[in-house]
Amino acid sequence: MQDGGDKESRKAAVVSSATDESVVPLRLQKFLARAGVASRRGSEDLMTAGRVRVNGQVVTSLGSKVNPLVDVVEVDGREVRLGAGAVYMALNKPAGFVTTMSDPQGRPTVADLVPGEEFPGLFPVGRLDFDTTGLLLFTTDGELSHRLLHPRWTVPKTYVALVEGHPGQIARKKLSTGVDLDDGVTAPASVRLLERREGVALVEIVIGEGRKRQVRRMFSAVHHPVVELHRIGFGPVELGTLAPGTWRLLDASEVEALRAAVGMGE
Repeated sequence: MQDGGDKESRKAAVVSSATDESVVPLRLQKFLARAGVASRRGSEDLMTAGRVRVNGQVVTSLGSKVNPLVDVVEVDGREVRLGAGAVYMALNKPAGFVTTMSDPQGRPTVADLVPGEEFPGLFPVGRLDFDTTGLLLFTTDGELSHRLLHPRWTVPKTYVALVEGHPGQIARKKLSTGVDLDDGVTAPASVRLLERREGVALVEIVIGEGRKRQVRRMFSAVHHPVVELHRIGFGPVELGTLAPGTWRLLDASEVEALRAAVGMGE
């Protein structure tokens, strides 16, 4: 039984964390995502593994709902509340790291590069390939991550690619208007030739989609395979001068801009 003070503090936290959606009641996995425990899919995995309790009872049904104003939710015995303060982080990912928080094959992961113990529940927003470098966002805000990756919002991702040869006007036009890949034609992209070098070129490309290895596949389709690929922007967040293998917390203006980009602004 929670005392009156606990109920009031929980209610205040829920009210202060409300966005454009109603918070009562919430599906349990959505509550966990908005509380920053994991992504919505990750929260479902926690539930089916029997690691989530509501009012002392293990809940595994994905259709279960909770009332954040009164229900006590625990993950691995630790109470979870809305409004505890999500974390938003940028990492300059080096090559040679898998974008996952654990790897059964024992390969180096991005979890080795960020302070997971200091910020429990931290996870990457999307993926960068093993050999792709640059900006990788992390958060404990499952709802924001879900929206940033959802096709509805088409948040732009900016890359600089070192490619074989010198993509001419025809190749650049195909990249910008749509390339026919095995999973369909790509959406229009912004393409800019930055520099020609001996046998290779630097090209900036901005895409709104997030298909697997999409940029590499696009350049291969126009016969200019990628030699190196580096992401420099994700929506309003820029990599800037962040050194490889290091991270920084996003400032309030960057978080606000990310939320606004996916319809979560105040």
